[in-house]
Amino acid sequence: MKRLASLVLAVALVIGIMPLTACCDGGAGEVYKIGAVFAVTGFNSPLGTPEKQTVEMLEAQINAAGGINGIPVDIIVYDTESDETKCVTAVKRLIEEDNVLAIVGPSSSGESLAILDTITDDEIPLISCAASSKIVEPVAERYWVFKTPQTDTLAVIECYKYLQGQGISKVALITDSGGFGSTGRDQLVALADTWDMEIVADEKFGTQDTDMTSQLTAIGGTDAEAVICWGTNPGPAVIAKNMRDLNMDLPLLNSHGIANKTFIDLAGDAANGVIFPAGKLLVADQLSDTDPQKAVLVQYKADFEALYGEGTANTFGGHAYDAIMMVVMAIEEAGADSAGIRDAIEGITGFAGTGGVFNMSATDHNGLSEGAFVLIEIVDGEWTWLQ
Repeated sequence: MKRLASLVLAVALVIGIMPLTACCDGGAGEVYKIGAVFAVTGFNSPLGTPEKQTVEMLEAQINAAGGINGIPVDIIVYDTESDETKCVTAVKRLIEEDNVLAIVGPSSSGESLAILDTITDDEIPLISCAASSKIVEPVAERYWVFKTPQTDTLAVIECYKYLQGQGISKVALITDSGGFGSTGRDQLVALADTWDMEIVADEKFGTQDTDMTSQLTAIGGTDAEAVICWGTNPGPAVIAKNMRDLNMDLPLLNSHGIANKTFIDLAGDAANGVIFPAGKLLVADQLSDTDPQKAVLVQYKADFEALYGEGTANTFGGHAYDAIMMVVMAIEEAGADSAGIRDAIEGITGFAGTGGVFNMSATDHNGLSEGAFVLIEIVDGEWTWLQ
């Protein structure tokens, strides 16, 4: 599998500079079908749109390079509209009508958790593009399920490690009541004692709430030394602006759920000073040439931005990149056999993707460890690596 990982990287680097006009025919109409479900519209569209763009780019690149083992790939993408029920319907359609070999996505933790029973009952490998550790744990119950984003556990560790280094021990939590925020909160609470953190406030907000002044006012009445927000946009941007309006002079840390320019666009000047863990894609150009991820990060960013515009590449599209490339590696090994593809994904080791170096196993269906994140501070509307 390490050989396959090297091969995929080599192919990715080559096809990234090939014209995207030619495509193999596979012979006799044969094609490998891969399904994808992303929140292209709705409140999670800042996640789902770059994911859809990424898989469309990869489909063209893979077919321009000759397909998988000489057979073209057809990636069928459905928009979940950021709705869990519609996500379940789309997944069933991919399985029952489109007869896909594997599925990548969804974009959010809530959607991913909603389709677990369908994936398990129909025995189709899934590589989620969402962060919650509950998507792949307990592994014994997630036999068919994998994911590419770094876990919320690793993100919490990075936040607490930073705060401890700053001499901060009292924190206020404000978390999205949806799947991503809830599972992030679980980890923030579970790991607090390990990092000598005292949670002095524990507030929540709705995914589409437009004002969190009351929660922040309650936090302001405590002895909190920092605020940790866990959610995806627009909520975290609203909180940043509300804190500015309330003149709350406390450090604001966020999760990796804000790792795109949408947060900066929505929060404006209030984004400055916000700190959060993120994959290395945001600082790809600053990495050492010896970093095993640098080549793929720089190439992915260049390919994506050549198609979709400068500054558009982000970690969410990267999650889809990693998922598709792992499915490609698995199909190279197993062919058109979903059970074999599942086994091959579980055997992937040493794969340097955008989210880290993946080492999957029968006991770890995420395959990432500490070091997959870097800490980012937003300074003058730009990402700055806190090395």
